[in-house]
Amino acid sequence: MSFSDYFEVKVLDYFFGQTAYTVPATLYFGLATAEITDTTTGTTVTEPSGGDYARVAVTNADKTNWNNAAAGALTNKTDIEFPEATASWGTVTYMFIADAATVGNIIAWGALTASKAIGVGDNAKFAAGDLSIALD
Repeated sequence: MSFSDYFEVKVLDYFFGQTAYTVPATLYFGLATAEITDTTTGTTVTEPSGGDYARVAVTNADKTNWNNAAAGALTNKTDIEFPEATASWGTVTYMFIADAATVGNIIAWGALTASKAIGVGDNAKFAAGDLSIALD
């Protein structure tokens, strides 16, 4: 995964004492059907529309949901599962983490290992341990 320009600025400002940063209590995981870059925002990300698509809320700063970091990375301890699609969501190619259920700021993003067409009755899911978030 890569961190967005938005988040990189927040971390740098916080670390070097420029401004305070409040860690989001909830992170929102989303899917995208078009490329995401460091400059993609919550208003420019191309998410599926309709068919019961919604970002998945995950409590942050909670040892229930995240494994401790090791060797510069951490993984999800629990499944991150999207609602069942009631219509086609298109072909998802990227995932992202945002600080709001809609719009908001993109914190981190990554390309999926393989694109996935999500159709009626499908459940997109990142099983426990499938997401690796690293600093390099």
